[in-house]
Formats: sequence, C-alpha cells, structure tokens
Amino acid sequence: MLSELTISNLAIIDQLRLSFVPGLNVLTGETGAGKSIIIDAVSSLLGGRADATLIRAGTDTARIEGVFCLAPSVWDELAPQLEEQGIEQADVLVLTREIKANGHNVCRINGQAVTLAAFGQLGQNLIDIHGQGEHLSLLKVREHLGFLDRFAGLSEERTAVAGGVSALRRVRRDLQSLRQDERELARKVDLLQYQLHEIEDAALDGGEEERLLAERNVLLNAERLTQLADGVYQQLGGGDETQRAVADMLAAVTHDMHELERLDPRVSGQRQTLEEISYQIDDVTRYIRAYRDGVEYNPVRLAAVEERLALLHSLKRKYGSTVDDILRFLAKAAAELEGITHQEERLAELEAEETRLVQQVGELARSLSERRQTAIASLAAAVEEELGHLSMQRAQFMVDVQQTESDEGLLVGTRRLEFDETGVDRVEFLISPNLGEPPKPMVKIASGGETSRLMLALKTVLATADPVPTLIFDEIDQGIGGRTGGVVGRKLWDLTAAHQVLCVTHLPQLACYADQHLQVDKVVQEGRTTTQVKVLDEDGRIAELSAMIGGPPGSARDDSAREMYHETIEIKKRARAD
Repeated sequence: MLSELTISNLAIIDQLRLSFVPGLNVLTGETGAGKSIIIDAVSSLLGGRADATLIRAGTDTARIEGVFCLAPSVWDELAPQLEEQGIEQADVLVLTREIKANGHNVCRINGQAVTLAAFGQLGQNLIDIHGQGEHLSLLKVREHLGFLDRFAGLSEERTAVAGGVSALRRVRRDLQSLRQDERELARKVDLLQYQLHEIEDAALDGGEEERLLAERNVLLNAERLTQLADGVYQQLGGGDETQRAVADMLAAVTHDMHELERLDPRVSGQRQTLEEISYQIDDVTRYIRAYRDGVEYNPVRLAAVEERLALLHSLKRKYGSTVDDILRFLAKAAAELEGITHQEERLAELEAEETRLVQQVGELARSLSERRQTAIASLAAAVEEELGHLSMQRAQFMVDVQQTESDEGLLVGTRRLEFDETGVDRVEFLISPNLGEPPKPMVKIASGGETSRLMLALKTVLATADPVPTLIFDEIDQGIGGRTGGVVGRKLWDLTAAHQVLCVTHLPQLACYADQHLQVDKVVQEGRTTTQVKVLDEDGRIAELSAMIGGPPGSARDDSAREMYHETIEIKKRARAD
C-alpha cells in the first residue's frame, strides 16, 4: 500500500507530507483547494505527464516521493522488474520523481536512478487511478484476459497451456533451423568434409609438435653437438696418452684414499663416496660416447621435419592455436556433419513432435476456452448487479471473445486457431451504459463519474483477481445523488478487504465511510497561497460532513452529520462482525 506521500514545490503545494492507512482514505475540501494536485502528484509516480509548468513559482525543482509497504505477494509480482533494474528487495519501496525547470525529470527507485519508462511500469503495478483513464488497468485490453482468468480461477490451466506453447515454439525453432536453404546446407557439408579430411589426413598426435621441434633443433646443430660431445668424452676418459682424463685422475685419487683408509679407518665413508662418483663418471663417459656416435647430420630427415612442422602451422592457423584445439575442432565438425547427415531423420522426428504438440496444446486451449466461456456469464451478471447498485441499472456488460484462424495455429476441434501463451482467445470487456446503445469497448466510454462507477463495479467483482494494491477514485460521485453516494461509499469500503483505497469526494454519504478522513484546504501565508492537509478526528469529521451537507449552518445540519457518521460506524461494525 501507499504508506506516505511527500510533495514539494508542486503548483500551490509548498511542502506536504501525507500518511495513509490500509483502509479507505477519503480526501475532501473545497474546489481548488489542491485535491486534484495531490492526485496529479500520485499520477507522476506512475510515469504520468509532469512538465515544468507544474513547478511552484519561485522554485526550480518539484519533488514527489511515495513510500510503499508491500505484501509478499506484491513483491513477488514486482521481482522480475526490480531484478531487471538491479534493485534488491528491501523493507519498503520508495519511488521518487524530480521535475526540473529545464524540463528534465529524474526518476529513482529506492534511490537508484531509472528511466521514466521503467519507473512508470513499476508504478502502474502499485496504483490504479480511476477517473483519469490513462492509468486504468481495466482500460488496457491486454489485461482483460488476465482479469477473466483470475476471476475464474484458471491459473493452473493457463500455466499448462503456456508450458505447451513454449515447447511447441522450441520445436518450431528447431524445424526452421533444419529447413534452411538447401544450397547453403550443401556448401556447409562440402566445407565440413574438406576440413575433416584435411585434419584426419594429418594424423595428429597431441605431443608431436614438441618432439618435432626438439628433433629439428638437434638436426640443425648436429656438427656442433658432435664436437661438444666428443670434447666432453675426451675430458672424461677417452683422451690419448698426452691428455690426462678425469677418469684417470679419479683412479689415482681412489688409490690414495685406500691407503689413507688403511692408516685411518675414519675416512672409509668418504672413500666409498669417491668410488661411487668414479662409477658414475664411467656411466656418463659411456653415454656421451654413444651420444656422440649417434648424432649425425641428416638433411633428408631435416626436410621431412620442416615439412611436418609447416603442416602443423598451417592447420593451427585455420583451426586453433594448439594441436589440442585442432583436435577439438575436428570433434565439433564431425558432430555437426553427423547432425546434417541425419537431418532427414531428425526432421521427421521434429515434425511428428510438432503434430503431437499442435493437437495436445490445442486440446488444453480448447478446455481453457470452454472454462472461460462458462465464467463469462457469471462475471457479466455480477458486474451488472454492481452497476445496478450504483444507479446504472440499465447498463449492460459483455465480454467479447475473438478467435482467429491460422494455418500455423493450434488444432482446436476441426479448426486451426492463432495462439500465444494465453491460449487461442482474445478477450475485451464491452459496456453499454444506456438502454438501446450497442456495447462498446471500455476505452470508448467517456471519462468521469460514469467511468469511475464502472471501474468500481468491476473492481468490486474482481477484487480478489486484481493484484494492484492501491486504488484511487477521483470524484467518483459525479452525477450521483446522496442515496447512491452511500452505496458507493459502502462499495469502496468493501474493497478495502483486498486493497487500500483513496477517494476524492464531495458527497458526505461517501465520506462518512472513511477509515481516515483528510481535509484539504488552501491558506494564504506571507502573501502566497498554499495547500494544507489535516487528518480529522471525530469532531472534525462531523464538522466537515456538516459543511458538505450544505444548506444553512446550524444545529439541524450538525445533527444530520452526526447521525450519518454514527450510522455508518454501526454499518461497518455489523459488516466486520459478519
């Protein structure tokens, strides 16, 4: 619900903070006191028009802020929009709009700047303003089917249809993908086959490139490697008599260590270490000799290695930065070619699945449509009964259901019908306010008290189906008398079982049903006119009701107001008891 509304520098409003209760909030006051400005301020929170002409003279910014305390179910409804804007759920939802003198508007949700479109979309899920058609959810034809389904309790059936439609659309997307141009498909097959053959013919090995690079390095440096290896071998033990080798020197040292150990056994361990080193030197000497003898310059093998490396480089340039990447490309291309090769088989499977879903979802849509048709009569009768209570006894309410044939539609009976996730029905509410007039779309009905009463009747019937938490009725009493005003007041108060209601009225019979009565007045301070709002206590309410009754002031008028007030209290008490 709308918990608080703060308005600054808007028209004749200087600074105003209003708090609203969960039930019926009534605003009364003389014409021109500022009631409509308050409604305009709320409208601006719904993305309504708010230009620089509304800014109070002498200031450069008007600011409107609404604080909403919402039930968990409403938070759930708003969650996708909030998530899209990156706004986390908090204890309250705060909508703020600033109107600048330069024509710019700044919109914020919980302090985070958003576009006006996103701001208005969210606001219209929080409040319906009745009396200014631009924000009436019931005047939006696309909403009518949802209201009908919620009235009839068809959420499960509608969810089942939506799931089937989603599955059918997926199958059709896959079919469309498979049914692409045959020439393009043939070119794709040729390309894939060429790529597969090129990679497969290369017979790639994951570690081959590293081995080839190492081998090429040896072949390129064969002469130098032979020289180095021979030098090492000569120094270790393969030298001639003119060069004393390492092995010879170690043999002499080992002989001396034996003699040293004989005289002092404490060096036994070091002598053993020296012998082990001598053995290792012998092993290295033999390895280096074999290595030297094995190194040879082979230009034929070098050319083969270079050619193989060039092939790998060419494949990497086309298919991946490493051999492993090329092999992954090979697997993917093979899978794609396999899919194309088996296209006809897959196509047949998808066509069979499409036929099955067209029939299955069509049956679900047929059942849903029949349930809607059954509910329509009950909805029309209930709305017309409510209109009769509101002095529109001759009004007729109808629900127009249209279905459009389509070759690509769902099979419903023997017909193929256009569809979406809601089924095959296009629903619009129609109204004939006066006897003899043909029913017209609700959007064609003139605005004002008649439209507001129609909205009230619909809201009363659809109270549990309408997710919008706060309803505002702006001068719903236009064109109705005192007796009907009492009925309207009771209807508005009954709506508070499911909604918070704000109402601007001039009828005392309606105002006495208020759970909170706010008096709007304008005063002159320091030479400027400004709007003030006061929450009335019991005495204040009776005094305001007396003034609204009109006629000569005096005890008779006051007594009538007091009697009306207390009678309404008793009616509300009995209603709560029931």
